[in-house]
Amino acid sequence: MHGVRRELLARQAQAVGLSLVEILIPPTCVNDVYEARMAQAFATSPLSGVDAVAFGDLFLEDVRGYREQRLAAAGKRGLFPLWGQDTSALAREFLNAGFEATLVCVDPLALDGSFAGRRYDEQLLAELPAGIDPCGENGEFHTFVHTGPIFAKRRSLARPARLSNVTASSSAT
Repeated sequence: MHGVRRELLARQAQAVGLSLVEILIPPTCVNDVYEARMAQAFATSPLSGVDAVAFGDLFLEDVRGYREQRLAAAGKRGLFPLWGQDTSALAREFLNAGFEATLVCVDPLALDGSFAGRRYDEQLLAELPAGIDPCGENGEFHTFVHTGPIFAKRRSLARPARLSNVTASSSAT
């Protein structure tokens, strides 16, 4: 959904000691298909035993409401530990804690495509145009976290010679 290769997601999950449950959706997935696949996943093992799902949402009420509605339909509840936090402070806290990330997807209507593939760091934050949320909360960009204190070992993430994942983001899910 965010332009991250499945191999990288598997390595990321392994590095933090979590099992990865993949729910496959088509590249241009409509909400009906997305919702059906999620419901099916929550109804079967191992997700059937999950009571709550955590999200990194910060302030988009409609997104939170959508997630809570879909989870309730599956008998689950949502956890939003970052909800309401100041995104500028949160971005710097993330960097100061030793995490590293790369922008893997940008919305070209909000942010120049040259930001895709860039390291998420103080320089990037300083260069974000006015109106762009430093955490990309409005869908301006998505990141892939590859290094940090919760990872078993440091992962490098090389920028490919040609980026093909500069895509418009969807805020529907």
